[in-house]
Amino acid sequence: AARHGYEAVVKLLLDTGKANVDSRDIENQTPLSRAAEYGHEAVVKLLLDTGKVDVDSRDFENQTPLSRAAEYGHEAVVKLLLES
Repeated sequence: AARHGYEAVVKLLLDTGKANVDSRDIENQTPLSRAAEYGHEAVVKLLLDTGKVDVDSRDFENQTPLSRAAEYGHEAVVKLLLES
């Protein structure tokens, strides 16, 4: 859901209190990393607002959510991550 920018679905999952915000996919990326990589600002904000995400998590290429957002030119997401 985070990768595809499905804000309402992410919010629903977070609201249950049962979602693991730092779960990892096959490429060792977290929901925050995927949302940052694809420039989904609203999803990034939702995840950051939980206060539970590891903003410095590293994936299979040793990239962080910030480096992914910067690599793909997602300025608004970069700003959110820098302010977190």
